[in-house]
Amino acid sequence: MTKVIPFKAVRPTRDKVGLIASRAYQSYTIAEREARLNNNPYSFLHIVNPGYKYHKEISGVERYQLVKNRYQEFKEEGIFVQDQSPCYYIYKIIDRNHQTYEGIIAAASTEEYEKNIIKKHEDTIEERETIFKEYLKTVGFNAEPVLITYPDNKQLTQIIKKNTSQRAEYEFTTTYKDTHYLWKIDDSKTLEKIQMAFDNCNSLYIADGHHRSASSLLLQQDLKSKNPKHTGTETYNYFMSYLIPESHLTIYEFNRLIKDLNSLSKEEFLIALDELFLIENRGLVYYKPLQPHHFSMYLDGEFYSLQLRKTNYNFENALDDLDAQILYKTILDPVLGIKDLRNDDRIEYAHGRNDMAYVKTKVDSGEFSVGFGLKPATIDQLKQIADQGLKMPPKSTYIEPKLRSGITIYEF
Repeated sequence: MTKVIPFKAVRPTRDKVGLIASRAYQSYTIAEREARLNNNPYSFLHIVNPGYKYHKEISGVERYQLVKNRYQEFKEEGIFVQDQSPCYYIYKIIDRNHQTYEGIIAAASTEEYEKNIIKKHEDTIEERETIFKEYLKTVGFNAEPVLITYPDNKQLTQIIKKNTSQRAEYEFTTTYKDTHYLWKIDDSKTLEKIQMAFDNCNSLYIADGHHRSASSLLLQQDLKSKNPKHTGTETYNYFMSYLIPESHLTIYEFNRLIKDLNSLSKEEFLIALDELFLIENRGLVYYKPLQPHHFSMYLDGEFYSLQLRKTNYNFENALDDLDAQILYKTILDPVLGIKDLRNDDRIEYAHGRNDMAYVKTKVDSGEFSVGFGLKPATIDQLKQIADQGLKMPPKSTYIEPKLRSGITIYEF
């Protein structure tokens, strides 16, 4: 059983939602951020980048307090208002490629995250968890839901279909040509049906937002320890989530770019790979892997296909079957000497939406010596790895949808 509850969201007024909604702060270039901050006084970026008001970069605890101040200003000016009763929110995105994502924004339980009922497939960095916990504690709200997936559920699908057939409360299109819709669900019968449907789920899986989930648990533990009247029903016992069926996830790969061949010549490098891979030089013919355990490689102006020789590789668990792990165990670590995938500055990652053409451009520029293309992981692989308590290497999946900040806000 999983506990997913409605909550009283703070939301923009209908006429401002398209102006307020923003992508994750880090996804903007400096020039993009400046343009939005200069031209749109309602952008949520003004809240998360409060130093703009003072023409100054501000960080740490001082920034956290100013974020809280800007947020309070938006509320005082009536730009944000809070719903009077707990609600679920159906959120729909149609992206520029006409891919549709539909799911439910709700509050998920930190206790179930701690007990691994809400399962994770990525490691988190303790320092980042602590920093974001302190941020949440100071500002008192979360504006970007954790992306969680659940097995396709007929009852939830019917509820979503019925409600999305009506006019949405919010509808706006971004400059990226993605169209966003939101419906508020507050009638008691539908609330009960949604809650019961999630009660019947044995497990949920985090698709994106591992650090936000971990930080929410740290916050819950901190606030619980300081609350002698703790009951378990306080808002800090939950974190805002966007729950979508497995069939609505789109999973892209992260390709790998390596700056040097670890002092090997091109010929020595290829000979080292030959032990574990069937190698085919494809010249200028663009190659993208279509099967598991096949890889694309771009080296010295030519494409190669690499097919794993399975007789020389041990499959002991679900992680060993993941292409990102295979590449690490067979090439990145033993041949190229890259052991720390998070912190080694010799490796960079390019998500699959940029494709191998991007990898080719970066290698041809001389910035990198070799690039590898992978086949995307599947939702079944993600679940199997999470079920076995294992963790994928960093940058194993690039998962969509990517959500906008500031459309629904969860206050602690």
